[in-house]
Amino acid sequence: MIRAYRPADLDALYDICLDTGNGGKGARHLFDDPRLLGHAYVGPYVAFEPDLAFVVEDDEGVCGYAIAAADSEAFEDRCDRDWWPDLRVRYPLRPNPNRVVQHIHHPVKVDPLLVKDYPAHMHANLLPRAKGKGFGGALVRTVLERLEKGVHVHVRHHNTHGIGFWEHLGFRVIDSADKLVLGLRL
Repeated sequence: MIRAYRPADLDALYDICLDTGNGGKGARHLFDDPRLLGHAYVGPYVAFEPDLAFVVEDDEGVCGYAIAAADSEAFEDRCDRDWWPDLRVRYPLRPNPNRVVQHIHHPVKVDPLLVKDYPAHMHANLLPRAKGKGFGGALVRTVLERLEKGVHVHVRHHNTHGIGFWEHLGFRVIDSADKLVLGLRL
């Protein structure tokens, strides 16, 4: 069943983020704090854009989600003002920080040329038990129905399954740096 996100789902979304956070593979072994990845890549979306957060739930519980920000630049500004400051105190920048702590302290800004045609961005993650059942596409389409103009996603080059998933939904590569950027005009 696909439904709107509820605050009671937060721990499940953080767990899914961690269990899929290494290019679709588990990332628990990469972090001492199991909430760190969710704080960076789930928390601000459900806090600031809850109307663009949806989950899929099966008999075992929440097993996937799709979250988005309708205006990437405004979302980044809000995170800089209202989300990152507390996390910067909780996760101080030390020598050789992991990539998530680095992101919290120095988030990469969206390219202004990209947001001209693709102002929104989104994330979607499914646990293995939810894959291959059409849930991912249904979740993404549910979010897309609420967006205007265009949306982009970032996918690591080695995540061939993720790239194939987004391309199957109509996204096309629009940039390629350390991550692929795929976009869809709405």
